Amino acid sequence: MSFPENFLWGGATAANQVEGGYDADGKGLSVPDVMMGGTVGTPRRITPNGVEEGCYYPSHEATDFYHHYKEDIALFGEMGFKCYRMSINWSRLFPEGDEDEPNPAGVEFYRHVFEECHLHGIEPMVTLSHYELPLGLAKKYGGWSNRKLVGFFLTYARTCFTEYRGLVRYWLTFNEINCAMMGGFGNIMGLGILPDYDWDMDFGSCDWDDPQRRLEGLHNQLVASARAVILAHTIDPENKVGNMIAGQACYPYSCDPDDVLLAQRQVDASNFYCGDVQCRGAYPCWAPSLWKELGVDLTRQAEMDAEVLKAGTVDFYSFSYYMSSTASAHPEAAEAGGNVFGGNGNPYLEKSDWGWAIDPKGLRWYLKTVYDRYQKPLMIVENGLGANDVRAEDGDFHDGYRIDYLRKHIVEMGKAVDEGVDLMGYTMWGCIDLVSASTGEMKKRYGFVYVDKDNDGNGDLHRERKDSFAWYKKVIASNGEDLA
Repeated sequence: MSFPENFLWGGATAANQVEGGYDADGKGLSVPDVMMGGTVGTPRRITPNGVEEGCYYPSHEATDFYHHYKEDIALFGEMGFKCYRMSINWSRLFPEGDEDEPNPAGVEFYRHVFEECHLHGIEPMVTLSHYELPLGLAKKYGGWSNRKLVGFFLTYARTCFTEYRGLVRYWLTFNEINCAMMGGFGNIMGLGILPDYDWDMDFGSCDWDDPQRRLEGLHNQLVASARAVILAHTIDPENKVGNMIAGQACYPYSCDPDDVLLAQRQVDASNFYCGDVQCRGAYPCWAPSLWKELGVDLTRQAEMDAEVLKAGTVDFYSFSYYMSSTASAHPEAAEAGGNVFGGNGNPYLEKSDWGWAIDPKGLRWYLKTVYDRYQKPLMIVENGLGANDVRAEDGDFHDGYRIDYLRKHIVEMGKAVDEGVDLMGYTMWGCIDLVSASTGEMKKRYGFVYVDKDNDGNGDLHRERKDSFAWYKKVIASNGEDLA
């Protein structure tokens, strides 16, 4: 098992989950800023008309990267990170989202962050839109279902590509863009399509949905992504731009042909509907049949934008991978939760504390399947274990279960590389404790670094190294050879 010499080992976070400073220095509200905290089994309440007094909104402080970024980046540098995947909070640069000129304080904040990364030898990889649509764009324009957002996004992207030329070479357009395929979470976080009333967001379900509006919104994002790729290459030919897919490995629950066909459909819709557009420049051949089934008409938009989609394909394919699922045509198959996309349970796999199936071999399957289809460099930009880390009697955090999870996934990554997959990097999610996107919890921890904060916002935010910190430092130093 061997990894390339220039392999991008590192970690990943998102602005709305770590940054805080939600109203500092001219920042406007984003969609997560009106989402209250929740827990497992308790949906997050959304107040789409604004912040309500006396309510707790986890993103408002998060883990306060805004005031701790030098300390946090120094910890990443101590681990030996080659790459830090992060995101820019769109409403920090454009408070309402539709301004012509950016907020200077926001522009300078990220410039300082990127300079700090380079000071520690870390290459920033920046996601332009990671579940943080400015609330103004959701309220005034109806989110991504409005074609005007393509222009607003390009103004924002042009600012980023211009201001940070030479500081950032790796860009991602939209985080987990394929989540828009499933309504619910995808409507709210991915597309910014909000109801006009207070609403409880359940991670995998939704009491309202308009497939036409949703898939038009996704199409607008795909057009914006393609145009951003073209723009990035024009402004700086050294830029490398990738997509970002919520990776879904799905197996047939049984050898019943109906289960096999259903699993194939799930894999296609989850991974290749968006992947084909962003990597091949066109919708897959079966997309019109899906539109017909859903009562959606996208033919005119697809034809109108065909040249842009063809010209704006990405340089590399990045994805998140947390778990796998199974598909069954039989209702008696037990359901199991997962990373946005649900699915059925798998009796051969263990589960995390939050019910996500742990399947390292599924990562290898996914890598080989996607690389065989697209023949573009791949990068794993999210993979990690959410767990309830408890301080031991000696005062430390002994997260051997996280080390075991990551070790097994890295082993399967190495096997995929040895089998011919062009894998350019791995950024573990979230390298420092952060607010869970699905529930708004702090209890669901991922990091190598503990942050002192609980579900109710209590704690002094001090940072501590967990056992996994030293382990990952050793993994990076050995380029993946020492996993003991």
